Amino acid sequence: MKCLVLLPLVLSVVLSASPVLAQSPDPLDIRACTAIDNDAQRLACYDNATHRDDRKAQRAADEHMRATGVFAQPDGAQSASVPSAAPSLLDRRWELDPSSKLGTFNLRSYRPVYVLPVFATSRLNTAPHSPNPNNTVTDPAHLDNIEAKFQFSLKTKVVQDLLGDGDLWVGYTQSSRWQVYNSEESRPFRETDYEPEALLVYGTHRELFGWNLRMFDIGINHQSNGRSDPYSRSWNRIVADVGFERGDWTLMLRPWWRIPESRDDDNNPDIADHVGRGEVALLRNWNNQTFGLTLRHSFRGGDASRGSARFNWSVPLDGKLRGYVELFHGYGESLIDYNHEATYLGVGLSLLDWY
Repeated sequence: MKCLVLLPLVLSVVLSASPVLAQSPDPLDIRACTAIDNDAQRLACYDNATHRDDRKAQRAADEHMRATGVFAQPDGAQSASVPSAAPSLLDRRWELDPSSKLGTFNLRSYRPVYVLPVFATSRLNTAPHSPNPNNTVTDPAHLDNIEAKFQFSLKTKVVQDLLGDGDLWVGYTQSSRWQVYNSEESRPFRETDYEPEALLVYGTHRELFGWNLRMFDIGINHQSNGRSDPYSRSWNRIVADVGFERGDWTLMLRPWWRIPESRDDDNNPDIADHVGRGEVALLRNWNNQTFGLTLRHSFRGGDASRGSARFNWSVPLDGKLRGYVELFHGYGESLIDYNHEATYLGVGLSLLDWY
């Protein structure tokens, strides 16, 4: 009878001493651990009895989840419905993976949101012109070459899982150039551009030349400055985006086709030969800084070979507040300047970062 009483105690000691055979004892059997002489084995017995290892593993999994966005599953398994790696930049911005989709009508940032108290140009456009005589200014404006610029840009998903697993997004971007230091002319807004668009976005995973083809979309884009003649400028485009990623680099290709307008109504018939017919945007996140380079070109030769280059840099300052620098050279910094070549430099603050 005494042997039967001691049998559970002996079995518990043997199992706890063997890492290979040990099973977690019931917490009620914690008294069995007191009979173990080896300190390390006795501690392991207590850990097993109180399920301390399980709690420690769960805490580690929770920390991993918060740090990377990956949801760890028991025994090292991962749910098929969640990503196996931290969400990429494009996935965070466009909810590309099924597990990343958050439903509709959630406002998200789109392009950079910033305020530039200093926005200077090397060459003023005091008399904007166009091949359309109705859109040629004959009385030059009195402008300062230093002004302020600000932009805000938001998007939201309006339909999820459309035409397969595509998502329909709508976006809106507005940028203004403000002659805030021009007191002689009552500090007017020189130009404000309005840009709504709708995009049908699909996520994908394809390797191409060492890059991960992560997304593609197609949509319609309208851009105008909302002014009357002779300052009116506008155009409509069919656009497409193809997004690639590699490490902390993101590459976006955006070709477009301008929707034709009647000759009499076209404010800027040669806009594609100046602003371009497509753009390439390269973005890198490094050391909590963001670098962006956007190139546009007309895809024409000779005198019609024109375009622009825009460089962006943002650096953390305090919390979500970031310093922001923008350098632009070429045609089309704004719609009113679509056929005006100049260099612009802006310095200020960014509230929401790129893309």
